[in-house]
Amino acid sequence: MSVGFIGLGHMGLPMALNMARAGTPLVVWNRSPGKADLVARAGATVASSPAQVLRDARTVFLMLANGAAIDEVLERGTPRFAQMVAGRTLVHMGTTAASYSERLSADTTSAGGRYVEAPVSGSRRPAEAGELVGMVAGPDAAVDKVLPLLAPLCSTTVTCGQVPNATRMKLAVNLFLITQVTGLAEAFHFAEKHGLDLETFRSVLDSGPMASSVSRIKLEKLVRGDFETQASISDVHYNSRLVAEAASRARMSSPVIDTCRDLFAEAERLGHGRADMVAVLRALEARTEAR
Repeated sequence: MSVGFIGLGHMGLPMALNMARAGTPLVVWNRSPGKADLVARAGATVASSPAQVLRDARTVFLMLANGAAIDEVLERGTPRFAQMVAGRTLVHMGTTAASYSERLSADTTSAGGRYVEAPVSGSRRPAEAGELVGMVAGPDAAVDKVLPLLAPLCSTTVTCGQVPNATRMKLAVNLFLITQVTGLAEAFHFAEKHGLDLETFRSVLDSGPMASSVSRIKLEKLVRGDFETQASISDVHYNSRLVAEAASRARMSSPVIDTCRDLFAEAERLGHGRADMVAVLRALEARTEAR
């Protein structure tokens, strides 16, 4: 049987392309057909509907924006949902609240299907290179069958136990990523406002102990004023809200991610929602101007 892939967005497209190029017998669906055509040229079959994907594939990867999009595609809440997922393994790769993933897992299992979480860490460039980090949770037998299918997408996969621990792990990773890049943007703003040579600033950071692949990529974008999207302001705002809400439910203090969430919200309101996350710089600049 073919493997299904639903959702060919900013991250889903390079992921599905890597699967198809690795020889995975893939059947895909996307709301915008143009992206599906790109995967078809790599050897995939394009389905006419999500229902066709679930009919033709035993294992179906979902790389969708949020829970509402997943529910719409799976027709969750209708009798069609059980018909579509029975006997299938759903692999949820996007980022949602852990509570949502738990409910979807329970509904899938009740309908006679199996459910695996496999969110990934990494932006568009690692997705294109097949160098994402996958976090996987679910029943052992289902996880064992999913792991080999992730090989063309991920340079590393880690098992996290049972649902929703992979989603919780992804949120913890995102907390560090979001706060790291926001701090980098503020440091860049500080250097720029003090008239420092920005290439020298980049050289110092890139050569020091705090440098990472993320900091090098994002600092280069800041120095060049390159806001082409790898991970968008809107997506990061969504993720920062998920992290902050999860922290609140756990009754823990989260002042750093709370501040980042507000800054990304401001950047989005300023019209930078589709720009790369380093455009959070624009929210910092706006606050400086307001002073």
